[in-house]
Amino acid sequence: MFAAWRLGAVVTPISPTLVAAEREHQIADSGAVVLLAEWDVDTEIPVLSVDDLDTDPWTAEPAPNPDDALALLIYTSGTTGRPKGVMLDHRNVNAMCTMVIEGFDLTAADHSLLILPLFHVNAIVVSTLSPLIAGGRTTIAGRFDPVGFFDRVEASRASYFSAVPTIYTMLAALPAEVAPDTSSIRFAVCGAAPASVELLEKFENRYGIGIIEGYGLSEGSCASTCNPLEGRRKPGTVGLPLPGQQIRIIDGAGTEVPAGGTGEVIIKGPNVMRGYLNRPADTAKTVVDGWLRTGDIGRFDEDGYLVLVDRAKDMIIRGGENIYPKEIETVAYQMPEVAEAAVIGRPSALYGEEPVLVVSLHAAVGVDAIDAHLRASLSKYKVPVEITVLDELPKNPVGKIDKPALRKTFAARRIDA
Repeated sequence: MFAAWRLGAVVTPISPTLVAAEREHQIADSGAVVLLAEWDVDTEIPVLSVDDLDTDPWTAEPAPNPDDALALLIYTSGTTGRPKGVMLDHRNVNAMCTMVIEGFDLTAADHSLLILPLFHVNAIVVSTLSPLIAGGRTTIAGRFDPVGFFDRVEASRASYFSAVPTIYTMLAALPAEVAPDTSSIRFAVCGAAPASVELLEKFENRYGIGIIEGYGLSEGSCASTCNPLEGRRKPGTVGLPLPGQQIRIIDGAGTEVPAGGTGEVIIKGPNVMRGYLNRPADTAKTVVDGWLRTGDIGRFDEDGYLVLVDRAKDMIIRGGENIYPKEIETVAYQMPEVAEAAVIGRPSALYGEEPVLVVSLHAAVGVDAIDAHLRASLSKYKVPVEITVLDELPKNPVGKIDKPALRKTFAARRIDA
């Protein structure tokens, strides 16, 4: 990433969990001209192996990177069901890092332990760029392992880390004899999905590490609110706006609601994305007069802390990974036997929620065949954990599939794995 920026290039991180069709969509949609990988990849563009890179020092002058030059293309699924490239320029990235440094009071003494994958903007901004810009350090922990995690903490003497609720759930469930030295950690960050008050308190009470819960989107360069390090932390909220950002709550007509009212969360600041790559219509609907329409529902409490009441209408968050049902439904509809398809989230003790697929059929086909079809086109974490066949899916008064009714039906079927 740093080398690409020295060349004046744009970086689009690709998840190694993507299946070939998903990877090729991102490569083609982004217009990538070269792929850097640690293993052989069958693709249409040149592939550079990490092992083959020249290790001699590079003495050429770096290319200029003006503020409005594109820095990152972060791919995120949308309501169309196809991942879209979120365009973040250097102004966005620099602004976000400045906000994180100020909000977390980062200095040259700080040391981040990176445990989230680097295809997430959280890992790039919060755990990598911000501590380095502040003069500190970053240690890359590699694939997360709950058993060995605290060994890495003790060995690195890291001062903070950022994680998702699933990771905190795993760590809180470690055997009682696990009693690590966490004295070097001054805080931990939790984001990407809602965390229960019970989980936050359980983790903090056991390990003596204060968790600051925040909220943000890739379209906002990562973070927009966070509970403060100094002052009152309020579990159950996602904190206060970060320095340099404005947040409002609006009603369906776009009018700001009175204090304490519930509505859509909108965000404004130098961190708001330039737009979606090659999707002007989607950009125009999402960024209106400089305000990012999040689609999330929330309110400010009496102290100005943001409380998220609901998320974007259909999105499922499984262990911090965003899953948009439309993408899965689109793949299901590729089977000629499928008449109707709806994907909803079902509660999970470990992951928060997981996707389930409900279908009706034109012609007989087995659930195993549907599952195999989905697995051939989707990353493992997107594959529904259950497929149910109904004679007909429930409809609302206007004839659309009634997902609230389906959610109510499946809510009691809690996944304990």
